[in-house]
Amino acid sequence: MSTLLLHSEKKPASTTRTSLDDDEKFPEGVSVDYHDVPKLGTPRDTSSRGLSSLWKKREKVELDEIATQPSVFDDPISLESYRPPPQFENAHRFDPNARWTWREEKAVVRKIDWKIMVWVFIMFFSLEMDRSNISQANADNFLGDLGLTTNDFNLGNILFKLSFLCAELPSQLVSKRVGPDVWIPCQMVLWSLVSASQFWLSGKTSFLVCRCLLGFMQGGFIPDVVLYLSYFYTKTELPIRLAFFWISNYSSDMISAFIATGVLRLRGVHGRAGWRYLFLIEGLFTLVVGLISFAMMPPGPTQTKAWYRPKGWFTEREEVIMVNRVLRDDPSKSDMHNREGLSVRMIWEAVKDWRMWPLYTLGLTHLVPVGPPQTYLTLSLRNLGFTTTQTSLLSIPSIVLGMAGLLTMSFISEAVNTRVGAAVVLQLWALPLLIALYTFDHNTSQWVYFAVVTLIAGYPYVHPIQVGWASRNSYSVRTRTVSASVYNMCVQTGSIISANIYRADDKRLYKRGNRALIGICCMNICLYIGNFVFYRTLNARRERIWNSWTLKQQKEYIETTKDDGNKRMDFRFAY
Repeated sequence: MSTLLLHSEKKPASTTRTSLDDDEKFPEGVSVDYHDVPKLGTPRDTSSRGLSSLWKKREKVELDEIATQPSVFDDPISLESYRPPPQFENAHRFDPNARWTWREEKAVVRKIDWKIMVWVFIMFFSLEMDRSNISQANADNFLGDLGLTTNDFNLGNILFKLSFLCAELPSQLVSKRVGPDVWIPCQMVLWSLVSASQFWLSGKTSFLVCRCLLGFMQGGFIPDVVLYLSYFYTKTELPIRLAFFWISNYSSDMISAFIATGVLRLRGVHGRAGWRYLFLIEGLFTLVVGLISFAMMPPGPTQTKAWYRPKGWFTEREEVIMVNRVLRDDPSKSDMHNREGLSVRMIWEAVKDWRMWPLYTLGLTHLVPVGPPQTYLTLSLRNLGFTTTQTSLLSIPSIVLGMAGLLTMSFISEAVNTRVGAAVVLQLWALPLLIALYTFDHNTSQWVYFAVVTLIAGYPYVHPIQVGWASRNSYSVRTRTVSASVYNMCVQTGSIISANIYRADDKRLYKRGNRALIGICCMNICLYIGNFVFYRTLNARRERIWNSWTLKQQKEYIETTKDDGNKRMDFRFAY
């Protein structure tokens, strides 16, 4: 569990009132003095959650009770240590005495979901459509039309991921300087033009150039969005939002399969292959989404007003609730302005933070065991004798299964309060299926092969859990900015490794490749156990040192420490 410790008693309340009666609700847009409602809400205890929390009935929350959670802002000493600096874009809405009810907070979160999260879903939908439509193109003799071999296809995937990887950190730094609300739409417009231009691919060279350009333009999009969402959501809300964020990934794959079923039938129209029309149509769709995104992405919670939106999306009271609930959950989110760039020294300090390295290792290897079977799903189905239409439709079951696994594991990770326990399920899922795949021979039924590969490709996608895990353990905007990029760079590096496991001289059964995947899967299980032990030991050491100090020493540390982010002795890592 990750938490910031509280070290003092709360200041006496001037009233014992814990809820607001219906006739006392404040009208929208009215600024209220909250000092007459100083009592805090009941703390949400996450330390005692376990497997039993999945079936035990939770205590019902009274919507009109105070929702404001205890935090470092309730103590005079820690308040001054964590008070947002004047340059923080939301500083004018910070109020340590602000109070609100659960009814108000839930209404604000729903509004954020509709105004922010839905459009983020659409943007990622577009990214995945342009990133993965090459898989659908493979169902329409894409390689044959361009005179490409399987190794050429592998090279294209490697160059795409390498370019994607190289662009991650630079893109994140640009985004931090100009703001994700400006940079993300720019990215979308740029890569949509490259994606649509694939209509005119003519051979190996143009194919490889387009893969490089697409990877470079799309690199950084995901960590940029994760940082952007952290402005609006608490650390317990972010993982499930990231799960829905990646649901758009699966939704795009599924809808693309249906689109491809129709569009690929255009083969022969004006003498063109169907896959050319697929690239063109989906690229133009992303261009439209990218242009609209300039208007749909406000810089932050208190910056939603614009010339085309003069009243903004949120009232003054809603802005107060948004800002203070997020800062009470994680005070470090105010340590940088959302238009403040990172210096070279800041970047280096974040990169060399060894406390994050175990998570980066997981990012490098956790998707490798399932990557090749998933990437080669459509090619394998074509090799088994299925038609173009059958191949497109048969790719859908794995997508539906993956969506269900993603949501289930993301919910469990927060309900049970465990990242390792939820994320290791992917490896436990894949291991027996990879062993079964390794035993197949040329006499194996095509439907048995389809069933096993579909189950592998439909693995529970735990990547959002680990992205949220890295964000939570960063505990500073600087580290969060860099760690999101470094983690995603490790994931892309893992994808490059994955792209080289199935080789042309090993097909159709890829015995050598599957043997390697089984070994990596076993290694990953050990890595998850290692992460659990690492963070648990680190927390135990800090807890022992912290409890050995007197209350005076603890307060002196809070007031004078030069430690920041996850280096602080009063910070605990999630695991």
